[in-house]
Amino acid sequence: MTELALNRSPWWQRLISEVTKSPMSTILNVVALGMLLLIAIPLVKWALIDAVWTGDSGDSCPAGSGACWAFIGSKLRLILFGRFPYDEQWRALAGTVILVALVVISLNPVFWRKWLLPVWIAGLLSYGILMWGGVFGLSYVESSLWGGLPLTILLTVFGVAFGLVISVPIALGRQSKLPVFRLSAIVFVEAVRGVPLISVLFMASVLLPLIIPDGFTPDGLGRVLIGLVLFLAAYMAEVLRGGLQAIPKGQYEACRSLGVAYWPMILKVILPQAFEMVLPAMVNLFIGALKGTSLVVIVAMMDLLGAAQAALADPKWIGFYVETYVFAGIVYALMCGSISWYGRQTERSLREMREHSNKN
Repeated sequence: MTELALNRSPWWQRLISEVTKSPMSTILNVVALGMLLLIAIPLVKWALIDAVWTGDSGDSCPAGSGACWAFIGSKLRLILFGRFPYDEQWRALAGTVILVALVVISLNPVFWRKWLLPVWIAGLLSYGILMWGGVFGLSYVESSLWGGLPLTILLTVFGVAFGLVISVPIALGRQSKLPVFRLSAIVFVEAVRGVPLISVLFMASVLLPLIIPDGFTPDGLGRVLIGLVLFLAAYMAEVLRGGLQAIPKGQYEACRSLGVAYWPMILKVILPQAFEMVLPAMVNLFIGALKGTSLVVIVAMMDLLGAAQAALADPKWIGFYVETYVFAGIVYALMCGSISWYGRQTERSLREMREHSNKN
């Protein structure tokens, strides 16, 4: 079959042609399909066909039945919102929608206008009012009661945002010719990278109150955010440093020959190219940051996974660990998949822009 005829044929004919391209390819694909069916058929039977969808207790899900999604339905609000007051959970939902909407519009270059900063300010004020309350007739909710999916998204967004901002001067400091800046950046990065995230969170929660004077000590959420931001900043700085080192020296020399000052050169010429080079690695770090938020349970904060584990403590629902972690895994997979998808779209857009500029 010619390439032109193959391109005009239906998708299923093209698929068969690819699968049966050679005898070895046919055998490998048949074996892979068989293994997939061996896994998929029992999984579908457990998750959908024999599953129990409604019920008030574990007795609704007898032994030998499929997945007990009745447990997820019964504990859904606890899993999604943690200890946030039950009657006020609409506020956590609305605040999370606002925060996600701010992130989404900020990721689209179409909305990169002067009004974006005022929108962020108004959005963050609305977020704070909804989450904390205490004004406009809303009851006050301490940050220690925040949990579930809103807490996971909050830690990820602010951890990545502030970590990315701090990583830029650290990466530039590691390339500085001044020893004080270079050594300070090296010591910070190596000190943070030398300990696991769980240790950083624990130290931020326990040691910060001993270091910072009374009256200036942030609450538990603030201390966790500080630890997460510093941890992410160290790793992002190393990734960004790799991009900076990959920039040809001719870029610097061209800017100097045109009389471009240092900071305009860095901000408008060097950093955009460096970020483009390290975009896949940055996206990987963002996904890791999202999954790493589950470690805040060590400092008594109930994120999505922590809230899911807390739901298992109900004596009426004992033993439904698989359903709990499958549901939490699906939520994490959707969020991580969204980040990965945006990263791929951005890479493709940048590649098309570069190819278009090269043609011109």
